[in-house]
Amino acid sequence: MLDLEANKKKVVELLQTLTAPGRLDLKFQLLDQPRPGSSAEISVELSGPDIPLLLARNGELLLSLEHIAAKVLRFEHEDHDRISFDADNFKLLRQQELHLAAEAAIERVRRTGQPFSFSPMSSRERRLLHLELAASGLATASSGEGPRRFVVLYPEGERPPAEATRENRAQAIRERFRRR
Repeated sequence: MLDLEANKKKVVELLQTLTAPGRLDLKFQLLDQPRPGSSAEISVELSGPDIPLLLARNGELLLSLEHIAAKVLRFEHEDHDRISFDADNFKLLRQQELHLAAEAAIERVRRTGQPFSFSPMSSRERRLLHLELAASGLATASSGEGPRRFVVLYPEGERPPAEATRENRAQAIRERFRRR
């Protein structure tokens, strides 16, 4: 519990730095209870005149602030969902949008028998999409590199190409960073 309180204090300090006079015109509130469906330990709701800046380009700045906060707290990559920033219910609406897109893609793949590629999205959104699609029983894989990474949904009986599997991708990353 002490760790959680110390982490909250660090997040408040970061946000105070960002919202100090002459910077972003935002107000913030740390929520006592995370939003329903969230696994976050720390939830921050942002409001104020500069919200459109945060939500521009599909919430790029909002997600970047969240990423910086996770780095300040020294969370490992797989723990980044322990902190959540939101503004104007952007994330809730995006989650609903992903749910509807997943339903439409499942129906389309079953009808056409062809794989379906989603638009590029953040790793957190790809994870949510994979979870939404898992209930269908159809295979999924992430493809692409960096910010252009996207999810592909495959028809019944079809598996992702070997280079798209998690093990091969992890091996390629290890090879790229192996000391010579």
